[in-house]
Amino acid sequence: MKRSNGYFPVMRNVLSDFFESENLGFDDLFPSDWVPAVNVSETEKTYDIELAAPGLRKDDFHVKVADGLLTISSEKKSEKETKDKNYTRKEFNYSSFSRSFTLPENAKEDDIKANYENGVLRLSIVKSAVYAKKVKEIAIA
Repeated sequence: MKRSNGYFPVMRNVLSDFFESENLGFDDLFPSDWVPAVNVSETEKTYDIELAAPGLRKDDFHVKVADGLLTISSEKKSEKETKDKNYTRKEFNYSSFSRSFTLPENAKEDDIKANYENGVLRLSIVKSAVYAKKVKEIAIA
């Protein structure tokens, strides 16, 4: 590999692309439109939602339900500062998301359980008893 100006050309291109970029390459590492993956399933008695959000704590989540709309959101801010004799480095990170789901008519809004473990938020929404509507045939005279 041939050197140019004391640097290998490939490394110079990578470093100049990184440092000359306005966002310093962070959009690729932490996309601003990140939304966690969700699995929705149904059993005989419940609707179950699993939301993959590793790296968060249970206190980072907000779960609300109103007028048949379930909303799961999170907002996390972090700051790290490193001081040494010759430099100070301060890094900020901010991430948030919001997902909303329209609940079926037979979902009990007042009977929702949530649990966060190993990077997965699990919600279980109890179904209310649904009675089949009777259909009556009307004879035409």
